[in-house]
Amino acid sequence: MKRDIILAGVGGQGILSIAATIGMAALGSGLHLKQAEVHGMSQRGGDVSSNLRIADHEIASDLIPFGQADLIISVEPMESLRYLPLLSDSGWLITNTKPYINISNYPSMDALMKEIDSFEKHIALNADDIAKDLGTARSANMVILGAATPFLEIPHDKIADAIRQIFTRKGAEVVKLNIDAFEAGYQFAISHMN
Repeated sequence: MKRDIILAGVGGQGILSIAATIGMAALGSGLHLKQAEVHGMSQRGGDVSSNLRIADHEIASDLIPFGQADLIISVEPMESLRYLPLLSDSGWLITNTKPYINISNYPSMDALMKEIDSFEKHIALNADDIAKDLGTARSANMVILGAATPFLEIPHDKIADAIRQIFTRKGAEVVKLNIDAFEAGYQFAISHMN
């Protein structure tokens, strides 16, 4: 088993929480893990990306070679397209469709969605709306994580356990909201896989 994952978005969208959850679930499953530090601006609104490599054997480097990523997991649609050259021919693109418009020349949503939809292996969902419908607007990142879970090769229950561990200090209600968001994303992906 090997999964090379690009995490993408902008500062403040929860990339670190996604990385921590996947990492904790991988380690809890007895897998090896390497993560490149998050690149980009740490302030809210700056672009952020991270390489996350998981395998059942030792991993030599924390950087994913060009054209070798198995997954791009993005909480922002334009940021998902930025990393497409890193994706392998058999890789999957999992992306939020809700833009975070932080530049004056942000492309039109029609142009972005045309590009995303042209990519055969993708799951595109409005994670922000799904999270809001669940009463937890801040958990769009967990919706995206749920949508990526069928492609991670880490058991669903290990990911859910990692969410519980990460958010337990914030209380039972926050844990429940994040689990609900995760499950909603997971169910969306299962029902939209080709």
